[in-house]
Amino acid sequence: MNEELLSIIEKNSRIGLKDLAVMLNKSEAEILQELEMLEKDGIICGYHTLIDWEKTSIEKVMALIEVRVTPQRGKGFDEIAERIYNYPEVRAVYLISGGFDLLVILEEKSLREIANFVSDKLSTLDSVLSTATHFILKKYKDHGTILNKRIKDEREIITP
Repeated sequence: MNEELLSIIEKNSRIGLKDLAVMLNKSEAEILQELEMLEKDGIICGYHTLIDWEKTSIEKVMALIEVRVTPQRGKGFDEIAERIYNYPEVRAVYLISGGFDLLVILEEKSLREIANFVSDKLSTLDSVLSTATHFILKKYKDHGTILNKRIKDEREIITP
């Protein structure tokens, strides 16, 4: 049941216990117990709301920052990744393959704030060799959700 339950709540974390129980043919108590176990085991790490900030008056700038680092002997990339993810500005950190080692996702109010973070905090860390910053200009799809769906005109063309 874990995989099916996780797939359902990954798409809609607001779904109620009653609906989950019906969908999975289990009791609400069984579902609640399973959810609590998944949370306790760290499989469910949190519940999030996806917001299209472009439709609000709140200014947000998101950037992807590729970081090349020197791994620590016996610790690999974990120690430097931890130092980076502990900054409150950092939304995510991933170990990646390719020309860079880490991908850092930042969200701030302005381009200048992101630039200041990269130059004042990230680039000054001992293990950081180089960075490359990419700003998100527009989101088309996020967390599996299509943003700004285009409405197709279903009207038929009338010709004389």
